[in-house]
Amino acid sequence: MSGERGAVVQLVTGRGPAVAEIAVVGVVGAGQMGNGIAHVAALSGFEVRLNDVSEAALDRARATIEANLARQVKKGALSEQGAFAAMGRVHTSVDQAPLADAQLVIEAATESRATKLRIFEALSRVMAADALLASNTSSISITDLAAHTDRPERFMGMHFMNPVPLMKLVELIRGVQTSDETCATVTSVAQTMGKTTVLAAKDVPGFIVNRVLMPYINEAAQALYEGVASREDIDTGMKLGTNVPMGPLTLADFIGLDTCLAIMDVLYHGFRDSKYRASPLLVNLVAAGHLGKKSGRGFYTYSA
Repeated sequence: MSGERGAVVQLVTGRGPAVAEIAVVGVVGAGQMGNGIAHVAALSGFEVRLNDVSEAALDRARATIEANLARQVKKGALSEQGAFAAMGRVHTSVDQAPLADAQLVIEAATESRATKLRIFEALSRVMAADALLASNTSSISITDLAAHTDRPERFMGMHFMNPVPLMKLVELIRGVQTSDETCATVTSVAQTMGKTTVLAAKDVPGFIVNRVLMPYINEAAQALYEGVASREDIDTGMKLGTNVPMGPLTLADFIGLDTCLAIMDVLYHGFRDSKYRASPLLVNLVAAGHLGKKSGRGFYTYSA
């Protein structure tokens, strides 16, 4: 990804030649995930419409994207011209009207079903009738979310990993009504962004990644709660014993303990299986406001 070229992805149809193109990507939510998605989309040549309800959040997002692009320049992975061009493709607004010219809009709000449904309701009033809609949800049913939109056949899950600019994976999830054309086009967009994709064959709670990852993190929290070992020994044991870059408790702090708890609750209620019940320690830390690195304290304490 040079950051110096424009990107256009053909919108695949089942009726012969492409009838539209993906040149403008909208991103709703300028937080950690949203600004990362905007970063990789702009760097891949897409025009980006980054939307949030808060001007302050948009200012922080622009500062984060600029800092991350500068880091890539410093490492020699990107030219200064490429970084400047990519930043020029990011347009921010608290008004959703600019999303009207986006051929694909990616929702990247907090992991709350109610919040996402409110966003989809608002988007239906501004998005073009033939535009595609994707959710960055990491656990909520795509079929359920799609049913509350005006375009269920043009809706699917597009779950980026955190931090988006560094992580190579995008997990794609089809809902019951997602069309083959939508799936093919969204896959092409993700690959144009330089991502490797995996497709969840079934729309089940947690999909692929969090179905496996969150019980692993939850079990580490439960082991700490029961006094099996210290947090450091649990993390070191898993890091060196399984050759992962960081232990489960450190990883949970980076993800956000509130997000981990929300996903465990989705798994627990979705499967109605006690093995997905959140550890009391995880519940208590979230109740205390100890959400991980973003709040300065989780399983570990972080300086500003």
